[in-house]
Amino acid sequence: MMSANYISTLMLSSSLRSSITNNQAALTKASKEATTGRFADVGLELGTGTGRDLALRADFNFADQLVDTNELVSGRLDVTQNRITQLGTTASEFLKNLIAARDADSGAKIILPSASANLQDLIGALNVSYNGAYLFGGINTQTVPVANYVAGSTSKNALDADFAAIPPTGFGFPQSSASVSTITPAQMQTFLNNTLDPEFASPAWNTNWSTATDQTLSSRISTTEVVDSSVSANQPGFRKLAEAYTMLTDLGNTSLSKDTFQVVVDKAISLVSGAINDLAVLGGTVGSIQQRVTGATEKLKIQKDILNNQIVKLEAVDPTEASVRVNTLQTQIKTALALTSQLQQISLINYL
Repeated sequence: MMSANYISTLMLSSSLRSSITNNQAALTKASKEATTGRFADVGLELGTGTGRDLALRADFNFADQLVDTNELVSGRLDVTQNRITQLGTTASEFLKNLIAARDADSGAKIILPSASANLQDLIGALNVSYNGAYLFGGINTQTVPVANYVAGSTSKNALDADFAAIPPTGFGFPQSSASVSTITPAQMQTFLNNTLDPEFASPAWNTNWSTATDQTLSSRISTTEVVDSSVSANQPGFRKLAEAYTMLTDLGNTSLSKDTFQVVVDKAISLVSGAINDLAVLGGTVGSIQQRVTGATEKLKIQKDILNNQIVKLEAVDPTEASVRVNTLQTQIKTALALTSQLQQISLINYL
């Protein structure tokens, strides 16, 4: 017995359309793999190995984030170190001029311009910002750390009030008074030690001069290391310089007797000398942190390379094989489209 199998054009056309759809999906996958060099669907290809792949990628991304963070930390520390060095150099030059002006007849007038300029430079250096944050503000990075010392400022008003206060705290008259010339060396020494020094120590310094916090920023520079990544304007070296520059800018120095002025200069010499030493130590500390950040970054980059190689081994596809698949699928799709077009032209009308 013979049987006949009926094949309709609709069935053939549907089969071809289904083949085209499947091949187009496969072509998209193959094209992606040929372009990227990795599996289009890593989870599908690796199966149970996907967890290891995800863990490697998480470690890689964390190391990459640390490298980016370290670049920001390095930038902050570079600017910080630059300002510390600048202030130390200025202080050293000022110390030379201060020693020379001590015994000069017009010493107060000679040293006044540089003292005033250095005070403003100090405040400007401590108020520097980087990437939108004040470097010397401690953790208070969004507020200007040190207020300007100008007429009407809190720091200036406090010193004027101290000077004019009733003895023995002050002298009982303002700096503009002719009586300034009557201040004795002993009176000035008492004022400097007992009244002026506390203005540059807590809590007066934090009330009248600084909004910075003693606590500084901390940054993670590796998976195991956390470092202090900023410096506070409240460091002793900065306060000593502020006091020295201020006392030589104010205190009615140009009207003081020579002996009394020398008391002021001697105090300033002690402060500036101490500040230079403090800044040298501070600069060394910052330099040490800079080296740690650089070392950590180098290790992280090596770690990234190792992790990347492991990820590539898991996810990589053969680019040649992927390209062959692309060409094969493109040919199959073109053939199916051509057959579909021919089937659509078949009609019984043509045979009646």
